[in-house]
Amino acid sequence: GVGMGMTAPVSITAFPAEDGSLQQTVKVSLRIPSQFQDNPPCPSDESIKIEERQGMTIYSMQFGGYAKEMDYVNCAAKLKSALGSEAAYHKDFYFCNGYDPPMKPYGRRNEVWFVK
Repeated sequence: GVGMGMTAPVSITAFPAEDGSLQQTVKVSLRIPSQFQDNPPCPSDESIKIEERQGMTIYSMQFGGYAKEMDYVNCAAKLKSALGSEAAYHKDFYFCNGYDPPMKPYGRRNEVWFVK
């Protein structure tokens, strides 16, 4: 195998339930470093898939601290409220993104993305 190190953001695709809480199914995505983009190594675990993510337009809201599920849910609710009912975006999923290693105690960056 090829070691690629940690990349950012760690992106979790979350699927909201009707009440705004998150369903138990999530998808975790890690960015493949630039030097491997053209020819990514084949995963040795069959449950890991290489996925090409096309360009997208997003609505984003940022928050700090060690993010827990409810932090993402609350941030998504704030973003939804800020956008109002007229904004067009995918409502069946959103991305929960973390940019920092677990050992970084201060200045942490997390984001919620709604895809337009």
